[in-house]
Amino acid sequence: MIVGILDKLFGRSKSKEEPSDNSSNDSSASVTKVAIIYYSSTGTNYQLAKWAEEGAREAGAEVKVMKVAELAPESAIASNPAWKEHIEATQHVPEATLDDLEWADGIIFSAPSRFGNVPGQMKQFLDSTGGLWFNGKLVNKVVSAMSSASNSHGGQEKTILSLYTTMFHWGAVIASPGYTDPVTFESGGNPYGTSVTVDDDGNMKEEVEQAVKHQAKRTVQIADTINK
Repeated sequence: MIVGILDKLFGRSKSKEEPSDNSSNDSSASVTKVAIIYYSSTGTNYQLAKWAEEGAREAGAEVKVMKVAELAPESAIASNPAWKEHIEATQHVPEATLDDLEWADGIIFSAPSRFGNVPGQMKQFLDSTGGLWFNGKLVNKVVSAMSSASNSHGGQEKTILSLYTTMFHWGAVIASPGYTDPVTFESGGNPYGTSVTVDDDGNMKEEVEQAVKHQAKRTVQIADTINK
C-alpha cells in the first residue's frame, strides 16, 4: 500500500508509463498545452491573463484562459460598479476545473494581492487540488504566476511566492521570469513573476505587456523541454 501511495505521489501513474498505441500518430501530442487561470475583480488580472494568452500562442502552445469561481456575495459586488461591470463583461470566460489542471503541461496563474497572499477565490481553487496531488497528477507541471496591487510595496512579490508554496507541494517546476530578458527591468524588476501597480481608477502604472508575454513564452519553452 505504501509503495502504491509513493507511486502516486511521485507521478508514476499508468498514463505516464503506458501511453496509448495511437499516441505516436496524434499530431497534437507534441503541442504544449497551457492553462491560464486567473482571478480578477475589476479587470487587471484578466488583462494580464489575456496578454499571457497571446504570448503562449506566439510560442506555439495550445491555450485555455479560465477564471476561478467568484465567492463574494452579490451585495459586495453590486456595491462596486467596476467590480460588477467586470463580472458582467467576463461571463463568457469559463471557470477553471481540476480537469484543466490535469490537461495542462504548463499553468500560468494571475491574481491580485490580498494582504500579501492570494485572494480567497484563488485559494479555494488551489485547496481543491488535493486529489490530483495525491494521485501524482500535478508532478512536473510547469507553473508561473503574476500579480497586482494598489501600490508597489503592497504585497505583489509575497503573493506570487505564497502561490508558489502550493506549487512546491505539487512537485511542480517553477518557471519564474528571473532576469532572463531586459523587459523584466523595464516592467518593474520583479524576478518572481510579472506584477503591476494599479491606481484607484484601475490604470496600470507600469508597462508590463511585453514582460507578461515574455513570461508566458518562457513557461512554454520550459514545458516544451520537460515534455520532450
